[in-house]
Amino acid sequence: MSGFRRGLRLGIDVGKARVGVARCDPDGLLATPVETVRRDDGAVARIAALVGEWEPMEIVVGLPVNLRGEHTASTEDAISFAGEIQAASGVAVRLVDERLSTVSAQHALHASGKTTKSSRSMIDQAAAVVLLQHAVDIEKSTGRPAGSVLPPPEETV
Repeated sequence: MSGFRRGLRLGIDVGKARVGVARCDPDGLLATPVETVRRDDGAVARIAALVGEWEPMEIVVGLPVNLRGEHTASTEDAISFAGEIQAASGVAVRLVDERLSTVSAQHALHASGKTTKSSRSMIDQAAAVVLLQHAVDIEKSTGRPAGSVLPPPEETV
């Protein structure tokens, strides 16, 4: 399908303690881990620096909703964090349903012989990879980008 928008993307898996970051090549063939960022006062600045380094066309942020698709406190936290990233980086953010991306990442790491305790930071990166690859695959199969665009920050008068 020719509806795929060519360009590098960053994937962000927002957690309470850590933020997983992944990237994909411009053709969306493969999402790969970048790093795990500690969720502290410097997290947004570090992600903005990664955006400056990789120069993505957009940032895909996981939207954690419950299995019924409803918003939770984690959903609101991810939306707020995504807004901070967008404001700090100037790059458009797309919110994509991430149900089960962390679970998928944990299963994949466990299958490769890694324990959850020894691979927490790897899980965050792997979850970002799963999320980003899923978003790219949806766009390739449907011709439409996955998820929804985060509205730009409101102008202050």
